[in-house]
Amino acid sequence: MTKTNCLALALLACAAPGFAQKIFRDHVHPHWFSGEDGVTNQFWYRLDSPGEKTEYVTVNVETGARQTASHRGSAGDDSLPVLRLPLRSRDSSVDTDVTFENHLSEMVRLFWIDSGGRRVPYGSIPGGERHLQHTYAGHVWLVTTGDTNAVAVYLAGETPAVAIIDGRPPDGPSQRSLGEGSSPQHAEAPPEISPDGKWRVFVRDNNLFLSDLTATNDTQLTFNGSSAYSYDRHNDEVGDDIELKEHRRNPEPQVFWSPDSKHFVAIRVKPGSDRRVYLIESSPEDQVQPKLDSYPYLKPGDNVPIRKPHLFEVGAPSTGPPSRENQTNYAGAVPGASVTAREIPVSDTLFANPWSIDDLRWDPDSSRFTFVFNQRGHQALRILAVDAGTGEVKAIVDEESKTFIDYSGKYFCEYLDDTSEIIWMSERDGWNHLYLYDAKTGAVKNQITKGGWVVRHVDFVDRTSRQIWFQAGGIVPGQDPYFIHFCRVNFDGTGLTVLTAGNGTHNAQFSPDRKYLVDTWSRVDSLPVTELRCCADGRLVCRLETAEVVGNLAMPESFTAKGRDGRTDIYGDIWFPKDFNPAKKYPVIEDIYAGPQDSFAPKSFHTSYEQQRVADHGFIVVQMDGMGTANRSKAFHDVCWKNLRDAGFPDRLLWIRAAAKEHPAMDLSRVGIFGTSAGGQDALRGLLDHGDFYQAGVADSGCYDNRMDKIWWNEQWMGWPVDDSYVRSSCVTDAHNLQGKLLLMAGEMDKNVDPASTMQVVNALVKADKNFELFIMPGQGHGVLSTEYGKRRLEEFFERTLGGPK
Repeated sequence: MTKTNCLALALLACAAPGFAQKIFRDHVHPHWFSGEDGVTNQFWYRLDSPGEKTEYVTVNVETGARQTASHRGSAGDDSLPVLRLPLRSRDSSVDTDVTFENHLSEMVRLFWIDSGGRRVPYGSIPGGERHLQHTYAGHVWLVTTGDTNAVAVYLAGETPAVAIIDGRPPDGPSQRSLGEGSSPQHAEAPPEISPDGKWRVFVRDNNLFLSDLTATNDTQLTFNGSSAYSYDRHNDEVGDDIELKEHRRNPEPQVFWSPDSKHFVAIRVKPGSDRRVYLIESSPEDQVQPKLDSYPYLKPGDNVPIRKPHLFEVGAPSTGPPSRENQTNYAGAVPGASVTAREIPVSDTLFANPWSIDDLRWDPDSSRFTFVFNQRGHQALRILAVDAGTGEVKAIVDEESKTFIDYSGKYFCEYLDDTSEIIWMSERDGWNHLYLYDAKTGAVKNQITKGGWVVRHVDFVDRTSRQIWFQAGGIVPGQDPYFIHFCRVNFDGTGLTVLTAGNGTHNAQFSPDRKYLVDTWSRVDSLPVTELRCCADGRLVCRLETAEVVGNLAMPESFTAKGRDGRTDIYGDIWFPKDFNPAKKYPVIEDIYAGPQDSFAPKSFHTSYEQQRVADHGFIVVQMDGMGTANRSKAFHDVCWKNLRDAGFPDRLLWIRAAAKEHPAMDLSRVGIFGTSAGGQDALRGLLDHGDFYQAGVADSGCYDNRMDKIWWNEQWMGWPVDDSYVRSSCVTDAHNLQGKLLLMAGEMDKNVDPASTMQVVNALVKADKNFELFIMPGQGHGVLSTEYGKRRLEEFFERTLGGPK
């Protein structure tokens, strides 16, 4: 139920069985270059057109003049590099597209590589053909011949691109180099060595020692370290792998030196719970007998690792050796040693119960260090400053909430050291906005953005011009509030400029000097349009392309209805069968995912959706975002707090009924529901709490009791400590209320959601003498509906339980 896994499920909406190219002129990937005067005022891009033609378009950004040259066949001028294995997809919410062109004579297979390194099949591409694949930036795609012979690996970027499959050797980086970035020309000193190269901090027997690198003396700084509370940064890690064992043989401190080398901060670590989840792989490919697998997996209420900073001054005068009773807090020179140092006590009153302590950094003048404290339970988030001389702790930013602070999805912090300022993101006024702080005093200098809309993402902070470039939702009145627009604002809150204008969701590509942007926008029911705009005021320079469709293309319909309060608009989509006959009555199926970490109803145009595949079996499929999901107001989001069982159902039922009034072909006497992960929990909850509305449901890989699922996701929304709200949201507790037909699915090797969560539902249903269907897929990880077999089972289940058009 991490964001990456949720996005993986969203990717399934674009994996239709037939990879037919039906849309052209929908993507522009600009290549910027300079004119004769050396100014970057031109770009070119490539287009694939019907009839296997390739066009090359050159654009003058100042005049909007376009020049086009056509060529027969395809070329790979803007193609993605071929990378090396191994790679894994990273978390991202930036959707994009990759066009795979198979230049080989044989058919190839396409796989998405999930965050765990597992292959998820996405069909095949015949030799000489191409396939447009919706994906997300940072997601990795593997091309093979057969099932195992790897041909190429590609990493999707934030802008649409082409992947040429021609057998050329890899020329890109490995996962390790991607994760670490490019190597500097001169390697930096290890963090345990002071900037002046004189001192080194190390760990021995769980305690800190200081070594004078200009002499031969070592000084023990602490005497209170133990295996239960150590200065070894690896103290909280669990596992039996070789690398971790090596760490334990060679302990390392986590050290942060002041720029002037006079102070350092060391992190002391208290391990958390050593909970492990055990899985049995019933049918491994390399042997007959089953395999036992296990992995660390904390759940709500478990002890989390506790990391706290300790401040030391180097070169301080020694007061002599401590008495035996004071040695537990002693830091100083041992008798006969030349090195002197002392620990400066730091009160943890303002960070007593951390979920995490991150982003520790020193001010450039070495006068203090700061860090971000996230309190367990996620109702307090602070930037704390510690005076290097006295150890006094002061809150610079003190964010508190009676519900939750969405640290996992709405966090932004930018330090402006030259002006002693901080840019901070907060929902304190009820909407997600940016604030400018005085980094020394903690005073809010001004609110940078404000209004009944939300900042969705910060793209760039221009410190010279004192401007922020960001993405916003709901900023254009009259448009769907989930549509993304690109904007710019001054640090003082003036000069707010919306750079994009079309009534849809936008993807912007900026010129190197940020004077122009190439803006592609679309809706689920409107083809992509690409425009060139001026960043000074957002004015339109020229329209570059309007997408073209070859053949019939089914498109969903957007629909809006009022939610439970009678005022708030709920937005969603409707998919009709390709052979839809408005004179008939069709069963309705809801595709549900109510995870509070995001919003999920599609907003941009794509050539295919998994919802359409289901609809083409004789159903009308719907998806919407009810209250409790993200990207609207804080009040809209707070509905989920300690209340995941709600899942927006009071809004969903009203929305579906309103849609049925608009479309009488929707037969509300036959309604189904399906979902995966949090959506699996939601699908089952629909049958338990609203069995008078939903007659059948498919629940896949669900976290049916939030006490059984991963700690971070569930404590973010359900809080800590674990209380009765967890029981109230448990599908296991309410399993006896099941109405309608149920198909439970799970993968036996699911490492995202503990498969035992599904089996506890099974146990409760058996005890309640309820009939249901169960499918456990051998060898499968998270999401059975990511497989062709799982999709077929879902389609056949609904055909059998709901029937077809009448």
